[in-house]
Amino acid sequence: MSAHSIELQRVLLVDDEPMVLNAIRRAFERAGRIVTACRTFEDAREELITGDFDALLTDVRLGGFNGLQLAVVARHLDPEMRIVVFSGSDDAVLREEAARLGAAYVVKPVAPEQLLDITSRVEHSPSN
Repeated sequence: MSAHSIELQRVLLVDDEPMVLNAIRRAFERAGRIVTACRTFEDAREELITGDFDALLTDVRLGGFNGLQLAVVARHLDPEMRIVVFSGSDDAVLREEAARLGAAYVVKPVAPEQLLDITSRVEHSPSN
């Protein structure tokens, strides 16, 4: 049985806004998840490479980088990882790219509890 068949536990959360990052982290921890929180693309990429996660939740805008680039890394490392990308704008191109990677695309503002629910429901297989 794969780790993805059981309840989602280990989450990598990435957002460069401390208030958003902390609010989501607290909601996931209250729900019993083990959360690694990062504020930069570089830190998150390192965590993805060295860690073991069931899910990646990332903002699209991460300074000079894009959260979808993290999704590519995550998908390469673990084809079954659940991925949720969130953004302040409903961008059709970004939404399409997220779908191609098998990731959910969520427009902010979104309550941390909604992200928890969405993450639990995300299918974790990329489109071909």
